[in-house]
Amino acid sequence: MDRRNILTLIGASSLMAACQETSSDAASGDQNPEINWRLITSWPKNFPGIGQAPEDVARMVSEMTNGKFKIKVYGAGEMAPALGVFDNVSSGAAHMGHSAAYYWKGKLAAAPFFTGVPFGMNAREMHAWIQEGGGQALWEELYAPYGVLPLAGGNTGVQMGGWFNKPIESLEDLQGLKMRIPGIAGEIWNKAGGTSVMLPGGEIFQALEKGTIDATEWLGPANDLAFGLPQIAKYYYMPGWHEPGSMLEFSINKKAFEALPSHYQFILKIACQSVADKMLNFYTAANAKALETIKSNPNVEIRQFPSVVLDKLYQMTQEVLSEMAASSDDVKKVYDSYTSFQKQAQAYNRVSEEAYYRVRTAIESIETDI
Repeated sequence: MDRRNILTLIGASSLMAACQETSSDAASGDQNPEINWRLITSWPKNFPGIGQAPEDVARMVSEMTNGKFKIKVYGAGEMAPALGVFDNVSSGAAHMGHSAAYYWKGKLAAAPFFTGVPFGMNAREMHAWIQEGGGQALWEELYAPYGVLPLAGGNTGVQMGGWFNKPIESLEDLQGLKMRIPGIAGEIWNKAGGTSVMLPGGEIFQALEKGTIDATEWLGPANDLAFGLPQIAKYYYMPGWHEPGSMLEFSINKKAFEALPSHYQFILKIACQSVADKMLNFYTAANAKALETIKSNPNVEIRQFPSVVLDKLYQMTQEVLSEMAASSDDVKKVYDSYTSFQKQAQAYNRVSEEAYYRVRTAIESIETDI
């Protein structure tokens, strides 16, 4: 038996013991038992934004329980591989995880809808669907067979289109282009003639530097700058057609969660919700500041994808989504809910957010001319 399987078995045994201990404490009348959990992530420990979210949850839970409920956070690779979060939470090796649902596409075909869909909903729309449009119930139903409870774990907002080492001026420029791009967008990239590559964040810089990949998307200016991507790629493309509002997730082992006292359950959910809201605020502020730094770099060109490329990617997105919906009842159920909510949200946004942005941009252009 290899080391990883041994750790999984040990973790599962420890989790069972922790659940029994919690139940015993509750039975004996202790309403505030001491609980110790392990939270694994797909990110480098304390990485700005996405890596800070699990740390904030651990801190809030501890503070709200007077230090009785402690959560120890492990960065990617410290306890489990970056892309092994779901399996380790499901097995009980970890009590909780922080990652992105589209990484589990090979296991759950509908999972990417709970991170982001190319040309799909933005952050506000995604969170509204989850909280008010039936998305949470579908998410829980999807994960239930694996004993995992999912919760929103933050949102990066609209991302950038990615870093490229050569300009993209036509569809021909996509042919054979190896790009780190996950989820549904990866399928679309392949369909367009490129080659999608799945890599955890911590391996992106080295892969791009060595030429293992030709391009990469990551998150946005703040995290891209932190990873040093402007040092090794010249062209920075927009918009982030592939991830217009990427939602992260907290995954919780359901047995461990149900073994918690009810007020601990409530505290944990409130902490996750608070951190989910905080993350979008962080990226709105941090990306704006980081973009100014990237703009000042004479070795970087910020460009927009040509319309012909975006039009083709959009067409292929609709084809891939239709194929996915036809592949299984589970995917179709999520797809129908997602697309229906998006249509309603877009209809309202055209007369609210979008209308306001158009007016604001037009006025700013006039003032600039003056």
